[in-house]
Amino acid sequence: MADLTDPAGSVTSECCAAEAQASCCAPSHKADCCTPDASTCGCSEGSPAGAENDIREIVREKYAAAASASACSDPTTTRNTDASGVEVFGGALYGEEADAPEAAVAASLGCGVPTAVADLHEGETVLDLGSGAGADVLISARRVGPSGKAIGIDMTEEMLDLARANAAQAGVSNVEFIKGYLEELPLPDATVDVVISNCVINLAADKNVVLREAARVLRPGGRLAISDVIADADLDAATRADVAAWTGCIAGALTEKQFRAAVTTAGLVDVEIHETHRVHEHAAAAIIRARRPD
Repeated sequence: MADLTDPAGSVTSECCAAEAQASCCAPSHKADCCTPDASTCGCSEGSPAGAENDIREIVREKYAAAASASACSDPTTTRNTDASGVEVFGGALYGEEADAPEAAVAASLGCGVPTAVADLHEGETVLDLGSGAGADVLISARRVGPSGKAIGIDMTEEMLDLARANAAQAGVSNVEFIKGYLEELPLPDATVDVVISNCVINLAADKNVVLREAARVLRPGGRLAISDVIADADLDAATRADVAAWTGCIAGALTEKQFRAAVTTAGLVDVEIHETHRVHEHAAAAIIRARRPD
């Protein structure tokens, strides 16, 4: 990577240009990212650990609040509509797929329905990354039957409590909700048949690590089926720098090209990305599917 010298004579990395720097890390760490002696500038090599922790805590706080609001039966805090008032995130997207308690579906903050395209079978083990209130885990549990299992991973204690309560209400026993980070999945290698996720990977500071972890826990021949937000190539720097847009699933989104590359680099094959609906002027919800080679 070439070094550039600014008019004042200080040396900076070329990936710390203003446009690139807008999306490299959390706003509170912009200065650290750009200093000449920074261990990494973030936009192409990964952001400093502090930036990742900042993003993680901001996201955790938002979803903890959403869980508490849902538990208090206030759905207005967990609904996101477009400029026309059409719901582009949330439980209304499920339709006939909503084979879970109403409270779990109503608390959904997802941008799609991964269980609709995961092609789940009796006896399979399913892992939901960022399981939230548990709707997708509970739907999966019914699909895989008593001989299968559905596991939810979430870092937010409030969401885990809500998900366990929803599972108890549904009378579903073949489920497990575990506290953990998507970058460090608390599961052994090659232990699940299907990894699903509903609009969560875009919230992670390092999507490459998350997707590598997903590939690691998949059995040979296992499948990835996720809903997530895909950014247009022209998503502006101001939006990417906006923390509210990040927790709203927009600022941290990869472009289709970037997402495809990340999934492939993680070791998965047969990558398919299909846009489902627009969620922002410069972003769309999409279904991403792939599989681990046999």
